[in-house]
Amino acid sequence: MTENHSSEKLPVRRCCTQAIASRNLVAKMTVFILAIFSFGFSAFASAAESGAQSLTHHPVGYIAVVIFVIAYAFVMLEEKLHLRKSKPVLLAAGLIWFLVAGAAAMNGDTESANAALKHNLLEYSELLLFLLVAMTYINAMEERQLFDALRGWLVSKGFSYLSLFWITGLLAFFISPIADNLTTALLMCAVLMKVGEDSPRFIGLGCINIVVAANAGGAFSPFGDITTLMVWQKGVVEFTEFFRLFIPAAVNFLVPAVIMSFAIPSEPPKDTSDPVIMKRGARRTVVLFLLTITTAVLGHNFLHLPAVVGMMMGLAYLQFLGYYLQRSFKRGVARERVWAENHKNTRLLERLDKAVPFDIFNPMARTEWDTLLFFYGVVLCVGGLGYIGYLSEISQLLYNDWNATGANIAVGVMSAIVDNIPVMFAVLSMEPDMSHGQWLLVTLTAGVGGSMLSIGSAAGVALMGQARGYYTIMSHLRWAPVVALGYVASIATHMWLNASLF
Repeated sequence: MTENHSSEKLPVRRCCTQAIASRNLVAKMTVFILAIFSFGFSAFASAAESGAQSLTHHPVGYIAVVIFVIAYAFVMLEEKLHLRKSKPVLLAAGLIWFLVAGAAAMNGDTESANAALKHNLLEYSELLLFLLVAMTYINAMEERQLFDALRGWLVSKGFSYLSLFWITGLLAFFISPIADNLTTALLMCAVLMKVGEDSPRFIGLGCINIVVAANAGGAFSPFGDITTLMVWQKGVVEFTEFFRLFIPAAVNFLVPAVIMSFAIPSEPPKDTSDPVIMKRGARRTVVLFLLTITTAVLGHNFLHLPAVVGMMMGLAYLQFLGYYLQRSFKRGVARERVWAENHKNTRLLERLDKAVPFDIFNPMARTEWDTLLFFYGVVLCVGGLGYIGYLSEISQLLYNDWNATGANIAVGVMSAIVDNIPVMFAVLSMEPDMSHGQWLLVTLTAGVGGSMLSIGSAAGVALMGQARGYYTIMSHLRWAPVVALGYVASIATHMWLNASLF
């Protein structure tokens, strides 16, 4: 009786302990934030007395850098801490801009910080709406089971491990320019996990190959990665000019893939045939997505409209398709039921019993909001550091004291450690004066440099979660020299093929 009574109280004690720990953590964070602001406000007064215009060598600037570094340390430890990456950067963005605005106000300037912040918000809003449409289309294709059908087709063909290694890599390379590298990597990883469940080595090598292929494929398309999208929207590289990076990107993928292919297991995979029938409207969704991309490109290139205008117009295409699917839902289900009964397809009949009309707001609600909010935090953090003056100093160091080629290669290496989004946004904010070949070079290096480490790209981080235990930081690190060889080869290829642009 005593033991039962004690065991009943144990969860209560544990909950109390967790509550106390949570309160202690909140208290510590509150004290930390108050300490920052108390120190920051004393720094404001000092800045006002000295009449300082640049805060790069002032405590306000140092505090802002420390906040950003701490926030990004939490981002890099996301897998360990299970803390969403958007949370620390959102807090850091607010703290940095409060410090910046306070410093400007103490110097009698109430307009410049506000104008700089509005400029950053405008850039972010364009990218937010653009990505929202793209993610909605991808989620709609997934909801219509287009990707499941592709996966089922690959699995049912009985390919060898080596064949699947190359097929998933090539598909990742050619799908990512349209569907973005993160979505493509997750799709191809699902195939690997399905057919390679008896071979952990194959899954590990296949994941590395997919990360490299998806990042390389995303580097030669404005829609393949957030960094290329930023470059295109900034106007430094035109839409058709991205395709000059196709061969260098292919080299970046093929060099490590060829070397890793010799380590692929030779035994055949387990036969797991699992055919999938797509839902109504799946193919039409793909057609409308391609039409949306065409609308955005034509509007941007010929009418000089922001690409987001064409994308939002394309969202209307999907809404009208959704309206048609809703109106014709009963008729379509009845027609499919007749076909399923004639062909004795019990699986389709079970699905039709649970079918619900298509609603565009369901795929929109499943948008990766953590990524979008993370991007907001990054844009504002980097914008705040740029307002302080750090970006101009870094630009001076990289692009004046060094040469542009060395600087752009270093950008790719940094993107493997820090992530390519803040690195590319910083470069675009610096606006260094360099040739068109150099702008294509930094687009390439920022896109494929993250492949050298598993934490260097969104695709790598996502696959560590999806293939937990098979694909890890250390398993990727063992092949990092091979991936780096592809990085060097792609740079050399670009500088040789596009020498006239330098």
